[in-house]
Amino acid sequence: MSRRPLDTLPFPVIQPDWCGIHSSVKAFSTLRSGGVSSGVYGDAFGVHGMNLGLHVQEHPAAVLENRAKINACLPSDVILPSQVHGNIVVDVGVLESGIEADAVVSSVSGKVCAILTADCLPVLFCDESGKVVAAAHAGWRGLASGILQNTVAEMHARGAGRIFAWMGAAIGPDAFEVGQDVVDIFTSTGKNFVHCFSKKTSSLDTTEKYFADIYQLAREILLHEGVNDIFGGSFCTFSDKEKFYSYRRDGVTGRMISLIWFDAADE
Repeated sequence: MSRRPLDTLPFPVIQPDWCGIHSSVKAFSTLRSGGVSSGVYGDAFGVHGMNLGLHVQEHPAAVLENRAKINACLPSDVILPSQVHGNIVVDVGVLESGIEADAVVSSVSGKVCAILTADCLPVLFCDESGKVVAAAHAGWRGLASGILQNTVAEMHARGAGRIFAWMGAAIGPDAFEVGQDVVDIFTSTGKNFVHCFSKKTSSLDTTEKYFADIYQLAREILLHEGVNDIFGGSFCTFSDKEKFYSYRRDGVTGRMISLIWFDAADE
């Protein structure tokens, strides 16, 4: 079982607003506050930050202390993949630190799937039986290369039936600026992605710019994969500086974690 009820966590989190899932499934995403990081890795006031990324040049001691606070509330310590904006899904049972992957899947009770983000889209998955879960890191490159499709396929391979998905905090559709190349990558596939982009009407740049709705891109992909129970998608990391780290907004910044597991004892 989890070491601490989610409603008594000693740091602020977002819990998925999905409904109809099995009671064994536990999940949350951290915010930028609640830890010991400071400066650009701190909260909106430069203190008490919950940076969980060791790769962003903050002193490792602070990151490890933040990770220890997270692990103290979980049934097993988090092991994170090396995220490369690709489409590889790894089973949590063979995951070791440094393995390159952008999604983690589990069909073992108490094993935590987790990924880091700071504008890219975190997607958490569970099946209706509460015995298969996954966490995916889905930036536009990952979405274009099939990270969500591969995650759903890996879940089905482990016996998942009906799948639920929750989209955590990512850069919003009024802030995610992309070029024509990104639009072409999606719209050239033949799927109905055109409505996921809106042309930017004013820019000092002479090249055409668009705003991308990463949430809608993910929805279209998930629906195409037969995932109809989709929740979340109402956040914007870029515009909400008080709650979220944002790489696009700040450049040098921390990372938040989204994680999911199931407890067989709660069945």
